[in-house]
Amino acid sequence: MSKKVFVDLTHPFSADIPRWPYFDKPVIDNKHSLAKGGVLTQYIGCTMHTGTHCDAPRHVMEKEFDGKRARYTHEMPVDAYTGDAVCLEIEIETWGLITGKHLDDACRRANIKPEELEGMIVCLNTGMHRKFDDSKEYYHYSCGTGIEAGKWFVEHKVKCVAMDMQALDHPLHTAMGNNGMTRMNLVGASGRPITEEYIEKFGEEAYAEFDKELYIKLHGQEAYDKKFGELEAIGCWGTWEPCHKEMLGHGIVGVENLGGNLDKVSGKRFRFYCFPLRWYLGDGSMARCAAEIDEDDLNDVPERTYQYGGF
Repeated sequence: MSKKVFVDLTHPFSADIPRWPYFDKPVIDNKHSLAKGGVLTQYIGCTMHTGTHCDAPRHVMEKEFDGKRARYTHEMPVDAYTGDAVCLEIEIETWGLITGKHLDDACRRANIKPEELEGMIVCLNTGMHRKFDDSKEYYHYSCGTGIEAGKWFVEHKVKCVAMDMQALDHPLHTAMGNNGMTRMNLVGASGRPITEEYIEKFGEEAYAEFDKELYIKLHGQEAYDKKFGELEAIGCWGTWEPCHKEMLGHGIVGVENLGGNLDKVSGKRFRFYCFPLRWYLGDGSMARCAAEIDEDDLNDVPERTYQYGGF
């Protein structure tokens, strides 16, 4: 057996880090400088859901499926985001919705049975981490998960899911589309709303997965309740970030914007480390993620480099 090495799975943080479309730009300032005060002391002000970060249940819901108040960051076990892991390579088209069939296929190629995932950390490598930038490609047109993937994670009793995408849900399940408080329905590359672009590309029935009113119109209330009813029963809007809520509501925590040298451990098993701040009443936290793996087991791929913000 070769020696163990640590592989960084975190995007580098700076004031110029790419961030979710309506998030504020991080502010980094000096309180002391070496020239003036003999020490360097810096101040950071930013949204905690910036770059590679953890989500706690309280981020997206008032109560979990057990009927109790949704937990804050400080209420999660210290090892909630840490444990034995596998990195699944997801093969999917641009802007595609990840379902159980994609996850089953990824398990087959990683030589692990879905039932072996119980208690494990599941890292998803969709290739989006290579596109991490302030761009429509990374945010608007990312592939992503939804209600079916969320139920798949619950069924297989995973401990945590760390994704290399902009969120634990497909962008059209978020406020970038026609969901959530803001319903931004962002303008796409064509100059039209991304909801219209998606319908043009995939069809109205495929888009209905992201739109409660349209889903009910096309499939009926009974079909909607069968798919999203568990979320609606606890006061959650079914098509708004359903994978977040399905996971977190069942105690499966999540990591977003996984990055760094993820390709070095893709398809491999390893020990995953991720620790959020012990933030009292926190809804999530930026974090450092790393894999501990046998050196001989690493994939032979180039070291990750970054181009955004001067890197």
